[in-house]
Amino acid sequence: MPSKNQRGADNQQEKTIGWIVGFVDGEGTFAVSINRNPTTRSGWQIFPEFVITQGEKSLAALQEIQAFFECGKLYVNRRYDNHKENLFRYCVRSLKDLRTKIIPFFQTHALRTAKKEDFMKFVQILALMEQEAHLTRDGEEKIARTIQTMNRKQPSRYLLSSETIRQAPPVAAKI
Repeated sequence: MPSKNQRGADNQQEKTIGWIVGFVDGEGTFAVSINRNPTTRSGWQIFPEFVITQGEKSLAALQEIQAFFECGKLYVNRRYDNHKENLFRYCVRSLKDLRTKIIPFFQTHALRTAKKEDFMKFVQILALMEQEAHLTRDGEEKIARTIQTMNRKQPSRYLLSSETIRQAPPVAAKI
């Protein structure tokens, strides 16, 4: 029979997990961007990241989440507008950490909001990257089309770029 201390520790762990899932449901983002990068073969770089943003007063929460996952970095976004506190971002950008820590956690402990769908798309994109689909034009386009259905559903700059449009194969005429 487990001791009271062990049951208490398990209960605390469950509370922490529930708190993190709820926190990410409210404040987290699974994002993928495609940025111009002349050092890559295609001229574009696909950049997945898991992010939670909070005001400076809640920095301790981000530090607790960072300690829980044992990965990621904290960045400050200094504010120069009428807000009184800086924003902090907890970011996980390492593909290895995303694959081995973040994704398995949220596959085991499901999100409950619309972020669950964004997370599933995020997982699909990382799977495509693992298969090296992002190194092909078709793969880049598939990823870009998925990205524009995530989060704020903005059109992909990659798909709208004149370079991408110019390089697209001609559409066959219908007879």
